[in-house]
Amino acid sequence: MSTFYSPAPLISVAIAILAFGHTESAHATGLLRPVGDTTPLDIRDHTVRVLVEDGYVVTEVEQVFINRGPNEIEAVYSFPVPLHAAVAEFTYWIDGQPVTAEVVEKERAREIYESERAAGRETAIAEKDDYRTFDISVFPVAPNGDVRTRLVYLQTAHTDLGIGRYVYPLEEGGVDEERIAFWQIRDKVIAKMSFELELKSSYPIGAVRVPNQPAAQIEQRAPGHWRIAFESGPGGPADFDAQISALESSQPTTEPAGVSLNEDVVVYWRHQAGLPGLVDLVTHRPDASGRGTFMLTVTPGDDLPVIESGRDWVFVLDRSGSMEGKFATLAAGVESALGQLNPADSFAIIAFNDSTANLTSGFVTATPENVARQIDVLQRLPAKGGTDLHAGLSQGLRMLNSDRASAIVLVTDGVANVGVTDKRRFLDLINDHDVRLFTFIMGNSANVPLLESMTEVSNGFAMSVSNSDDIIGQLQLATTKLTHHAMHDVALEIDGVPVSDVQPERIGSVYRGEQLVLLGHYWRGGNAEVSLTAKVAGADVSYQTRFAFPETNEQNPELERLWAYRHIEHLQSRLDLFGTDEDIELAIRDLAIEYGLLTDWTSMIVVRDDIFEALGIERRNRERVTDERVAREQRRDQAPSSRRVDQNQPMFNQPRPSSGGGGGAIGLELIVLLGLAIPALRRARRQRFLQ
Repeated sequence: MSTFYSPAPLISVAIAILAFGHTESAHATGLLRPVGDTTPLDIRDHTVRVLVEDGYVVTEVEQVFINRGPNEIEAVYSFPVPLHAAVAEFTYWIDGQPVTAEVVEKERAREIYESERAAGRETAIAEKDDYRTFDISVFPVAPNGDVRTRLVYLQTAHTDLGIGRYVYPLEEGGVDEERIAFWQIRDKVIAKMSFELELKSSYPIGAVRVPNQPAAQIEQRAPGHWRIAFESGPGGPADFDAQISALESSQPTTEPAGVSLNEDVVVYWRHQAGLPGLVDLVTHRPDASGRGTFMLTVTPGDDLPVIESGRDWVFVLDRSGSMEGKFATLAAGVESALGQLNPADSFAIIAFNDSTANLTSGFVTATPENVARQIDVLQRLPAKGGTDLHAGLSQGLRMLNSDRASAIVLVTDGVANVGVTDKRRFLDLINDHDVRLFTFIMGNSANVPLLESMTEVSNGFAMSVSNSDDIIGQLQLATTKLTHHAMHDVALEIDGVPVSDVQPERIGSVYRGEQLVLLGHYWRGGNAEVSLTAKVAGADVSYQTRFAFPETNEQNPELERLWAYRHIEHLQSRLDLFGTDEDIELAIRDLAIEYGLLTDWTSMIVVRDDIFEALGIERRNRERVTDERVAREQRRDQAPSSRRVDQNQPMFNQPRPSSGGGGGAIGLELIVLLGLAIPALRRARRQRFLQ
């Protein structure tokens, strides 16, 4: 039977959370202004261009801000930080010409911006606001004038059970109460919002889907080459000049009609079933005498056995005020989850806000009577108060029985803002217990660094959830990870070719359907012996292959930034574990400046060319951006080429697991049909909860 119809408990919770869709408390990306300020500033155009290739993704965002008022003003734009995204380019147009930002230390960048702003000269800055958002400030926006900016960020591309997923985050999670209290947000695009994604894959694509975008055009241009695009505007895609003229003649304080940037864009693609488990290699080494960068992607075959024994499940559920509007479907999801438990399983439910409640008073068996009783209690709980995450987790961990296999399911959309909030204390808490933590991360403003770090320490897995996600698709991806054993204590060795600086340093666990992606440096081409070892259900397993690293390759300069950002994230995790370390902080700043990356320690600043020269700031990032753009346009014009390197000596004997589980893949056509029922499901669950 397909895992599609036998969901593990965790997945039903995911269904519930996703099914509810958008909430009234959610906030959108957009232009910020202090509460009470009536400054008239709008987003005229918002253009997104995405290139997805085997290995990594490049996202370009161009925007035009328009000032319909009589005064010269500053534009402040905010949008959610994409998960593990490396911001590689920020460009601001001065006198009609694009000027690429350079990366400097965060404090110095802000000083430069304020100085140039005070002098009345054109300047712009891109900053990272902790883990929540990127903020862009631009000055000046002239009366009845506009400004144009471009932001480019890089991400590694993964498939899970043969399903690829790209998210363009727009919905802001709304958990930063101080920020919400200070700023108003103007999220309307008054002329045109356009989105284009090019998908280039060397492996056959069976289907592509874009949930919540019925106007999206999906076309296959060539084998392995797909284009997904849509365009929105208050008057349709035509005659934008007329729309702008009408807007300019209206009252500046009038709230414009337009397209709201309040819903994530999600694109799914599915590889054809039956593809082999394999190893892909992408490299960049322009100079045969220098250092190269590589990305190694390992897609294991389907040989992980099913888990037969029972276990204890502890559901730790966030019911703080930011969950209002979501908690109804969370309750419905838990009800469905408990109905899927193995007869040998037991469960407990912990609900937390600024206090913690053990709703089950210990573990109970999953009888229909127990399930009905506990769901009745859960449904009566209001979502309110702060988020004492540490207390909720602590109580769940205290319930664990060392004689039984146990797992904790954590569902939260917020940040720890009550009680213990120090990240190191959370990591120590998880380190002290032998338990798998499975985390569903709700919304774009959740504390992803904290939640992912805890999950990694426990050798569990974390899944970020967008309200625009395909519910059935997310169901498939996570179910199999709980119904099958995983590879633990995974290690990968490369011999024959000198490699260094490989990230991640510690792999941990790989669950069924997951890919293992490593980034590192190599110092010469030649044949390499590669071995993967792990433990599965307590037994040792190993896989081997042999392939060549190329002497030179100039096609993928973005790999250098991807490696650098992965290394920066590793250094940041060391700071989280061991506290302040000036050497590590300096290493992060130096890496970010060398590779042109926006981080917690660095910002991107734009000034006129003569100011860059006067300040003694080298134009290194401008040169790197140019190299990447040239290479990217060359790749756009090329047919997808295979990056598989283990054809002669396959690492795996079994085909990779597919989204259908067992025999074949379930087509996205079925997912589309099931998706038609989701709006009705949302309404029914909401009505049921309110009765």
